[in-house]
Amino acid sequence: MFIPCDRGGGSAAPDFKGFTLLMPAVSVGNVGQLAIDLVISTLDMTKVGYFYTDCLVPMVGNNPYATAEENSTELSINAEVYSLPSKKLVVLQIRSPFIKNKYRPFCETLLSWVKSSKCARVVLLSSSHAYQRDDEQLLGTPLRYLLTPDLEKAVGGCMQELKWKEMEKVAAYPGISNTDKILHIPGGGITKLLFTESCSKGIQMAVLLKFCSEGDNIPDAFVLINYLNEWLQLIKSEVSTSNSSTDLSSQWKIPSSWRLLFGNGLPPALF
Repeated sequence: MFIPCDRGGGSAAPDFKGFTLLMPAVSVGNVGQLAIDLVISTLDMTKVGYFYTDCLVPMVGNNPYATAEENSTELSINAEVYSLPSKKLVVLQIRSPFIKNKYRPFCETLLSWVKSSKCARVVLLSSSHAYQRDDEQLLGTPLRYLLTPDLEKAVGGCMQELKWKEMEKVAAYPGISNTDKILHIPGGGITKLLFTESCSKGIQMAVLLKFCSEGDNIPDAFVLINYLNEWLQLIKSEVSTSNSSTDLSSQWKIPSSWRLLFGNGLPPALF
C-alpha cells in the first residue's frame, strides 16, 4: 500500500499517469539497489511517499541521501517512493530483504499499485549469479534485458538499435538435448516472478540485469545504471565525443550513505 508523505496514514495514491516506475530487485550483490541510489541522488529526486508492506524485513535509518546536517536526521524506511515529474519518473527504492514466502504477496500488491497509479511501464534493475551462466551466456557482454510482450511492441525496435542482448532461456534439464527451454535467473530474487506476473497481467515491464558475484558491487552498479541510461537518457554526457559508449560514471552522484557501505574501519587499538 502506498502512503503519501503529506497524508497522515492515508492510502490514496497520486496520479503517476504516463510515468516510468523504476525499481530494484533485491538480488545478488544488491546491484539494483545501488543503481537506484545513484539515480535518486544524481537527479535529486523528491520523496513523495512510502510503500507500506509486511513482506519486507522492517528497518529504519537516517536519510541515505543527506547533503547537509539539517537533513541528515530525516528517517528512511525499507520501501520509499521518489518522484521527478519533469522526467515522468517515479522510483521505488527497497532497502531490506524479503521475508520468507512473501515474494508472491509483494508482487501482487506492487502490480496492483502500478495499475491504480496508472504508471505507463515498469523497469526492474536486477542481477544474477555469474557462476551459474551457461555456455551461451558466457559470451560477450554480462548485461541482459527482458521485455514483456506488451512492452516489446512499443520498444523492441529500440533494443535492436542499441544492439542489446536478450536474456537467454536455458535447458530445463542441463545436459539433456531436446529439452524444454526455461527462463532461469539464479540469485535474481523476485525478478522472474515479477516478470512472469507482468506478462500474464498485460503490464509493460523491462528487466535490465547484470551477471555478477558478491563482493564490492559498486562497479557493477555503475555498469548497470549506464546500461539503463543508454535507453532512458536520464543524464546526458557533458563531454562532446563521437564515441557513443562514453563512460558516464563520473557524472553520477554518489550518495553520502555509501561511505558506510563496508562499515567502519578497524579500530587502531587492535594493533
